[in-house]
Amino acid sequence: MINCLIVDDEPLARQVLKSHILNTPALRLIKECANAFEAFNIINSEHIELLFLDIQMPSLSGIDFIKSLKNPPKIIFTTAFSEFAVQSYELNAIDYLLKPITYTRFSSSITKYRNVQARDVAHKPYFYFKVNGKMLRIETGDIRYARSVKDYIVISTSKGNYITHMTMKYLADLLPSDRFMQVHRSYIVGTGHISAIGRQAIEIGEDKIPIGDKYRTQIDTFTNSN
Repeated sequence: MINCLIVDDEPLARQVLKSHILNTPALRLIKECANAFEAFNIINSEHIELLFLDIQMPSLSGIDFIKSLKNPPKIIFTTAFSEFAVQSYELNAIDYLLKPITYTRFSSSITKYRNVQARDVAHKPYFYFKVNGKMLRIETGDIRYARSVKDYIVISTSKGNYITHMTMKYLADLLPSDRFMQVHRSYIVGTGHISAIGRQAIEIGEDKIPIGDKYRTQIDTFTNSN
């Protein structure tokens, strides 16, 4: 699921975007905000991946808001004015949607986002995870393995263990598949940290990770290709 945030001072515009998001199974609406100041607090407290952002808003424009963020999420600008298009792409926006926004045009933007996401994930050196109320940066190469415990994930790294609220499916989709492999319904391992592979378990340092029956074939494929 892709965590989304809507920022627009027009209630009708927010309602249209909300409807489009709710009709798109891959998207999850975290919050809708009427101004940039409210959005700033959400971005600092939640894991927002995609921001639907109006440009002309009272007090602080969408463009000035993005410029104020140190690590902004991916942006799709939503506006009734075409003259900001060039400036929006200078800010690496995924897309620029002119109101009124049809679902067909909205879906095209989501496809663009997913293409960019797939490219970025393959090379991304770090991810942010919400740990103890803060967005913690964890280097991709430091992740030894991850274990699901109910609705939480324990991320084991070379620097320690961290607990975040996340599903295993979401994490599996997030991490690059060329460096991580799910080996059990409750475990994903960083393949670069594997020290030994047995029939029943994978060893990462002193830790033994169980192998699930449904994952054995892909583990054998991994072993034979390395």
